[in-house]
Amino acid sequence: MTPKTPIIHIIDDDDAARDSLAFLLKAAGFSTAEYRSASSFLANLPDLTAACVITDVRMPGQSGLELVVELKASHPGVPVIVMTGHGDVPLAVQAMKVGAVDFLEKPYDDVVIVRAVETALVGNADALAVHDEDGARDVKGRLETLTQRERQVLEKLVDGKPNKVTALELGISPRTVEIYRANVMSKMQAASVSDLVRMTILAERHR
Repeated sequence: MTPKTPIIHIIDDDDAARDSLAFLLKAAGFSTAEYRSASSFLANLPDLTAACVITDVRMPGQSGLELVVELKASHPGVPVIVMTGHGDVPLAVQAMKVGAVDFLEKPYDDVVIVRAVETALVGNADALAVHDEDGARDVKGRLETLTQRERQVLEKLVDGKPNKVTALELGISPRTVEIYRANVMSKMQAASVSDLVRMTILAERHR
């Protein structure tokens, strides 16, 4: 039997952003379907056997976070990527904690989002490793290399707090926060904040 062609379902109330993303993914060889709201997507819920959902995290009506929760309850195997503006990173972090596989900040890099979709579609067990005890042990080993201050910065980062807020709460300068943040990214071998979120969630689930 020929494998079903994956469809990328894009949900965003911003028409230009939605159309631009659809154009990019089609150019990369994907099939897409577009929706202006979470309610529109759910009202015409398609076959999600081979699919990836990309949703903006902040939309009128049902939010991207609420959509993730609903989809994880009804279709737990469907990968969901959330997109967010810089100020909505805490919401994106919450979305990952309830089941989103990734989050991307706008404006996103074209290569990064195509790679994120490819990763989501294949499951990428090595990168996500949500239920992988070996992966959890590896993450815990990396966490143990962090200094106390680096752990504090990591916690603030995963909570979605900007550098200025982190600096104020820890009593250090924003520049110092940036240095600690770079150290954390390096020691944790993380390519992005979403990588760090996945790692910390993984470690928490395998305590």
